[in-house]
Amino acid sequence: MLATAVVVGGVSSHAAKKGAQQANQQAAAAAAPAAPVAPVEAAAPAQPAYMAELEQLSQLLQQGVITQEEFDAKKKQLLGL
Repeated sequence: MLATAVVVGGVSSHAAKKGAQQANQQAAAAAAPAAPVAPVEAAAPAQPAYMAELEQLSQLLQQGVITQEEFDAKKKQLLGL
């Protein structure tokens, strides 16, 4: 069976209904409250590179690989003291 479209004022009834549906959907979307946005947790500040190196040196000191004097000298160098 063939479907016929009624043309009223240059616009078919099907096109008019489709346009009305789209307009209603847009209006409903605009009227609907926006979904709540979850707060973004502040990321931990990036650890400076010298801190990681100091931690490694500390471990070497505890293991007896380097002396306290070597640790202190490198620490002063890293901290710019």
